Amino acid sequence: MKKIMIVDDEPGVLYTVKTGLETIADDIEVFTMQGGQDCLDHLDEINPDLIILDLMMPGMSGWTVYDQIRDRKNFEKTPIIFLSARTDDIAKRAGNFLADNYLEKPVDVNIIKIRIEKLLEKKEEE
Repeated sequence: MKKIMIVDDEPGVLYTVKTGLETIADDIEVFTMQGGQDCLDHLDEINPDLIILDLMMPGMSGWTVYDQIRDRKNFEKTPIIFLSARTDDIAKRAGNFLADNYLEKPVDVNIIKIRIEKLLEKKEEE
């Protein structure tokens, strides 16, 4: 069972992605975190195999959360997918450069599942 952590400030996004993934994939367990601090507070406890991270959140942006995740030795290579409503080229380029993948909201849960599978396969090959 692979652990997927979803970090977003919108309860609707958390619910939709979690429910969608759990409906189409029986080999993953999904944990939802409402915001960056919630993610950082539970990161060691959950020890996710992959993180789906919103960029635009109040209090602590996804960029800041990303940096703090990467600063933790146990999570330097944990795959991270940015999921954002930002569609500008700067966010896309930076997101694709830093993270392992970048998806725009709204996104089809089937696409998220495919990206998760590819990233987890790649991680296992390393």
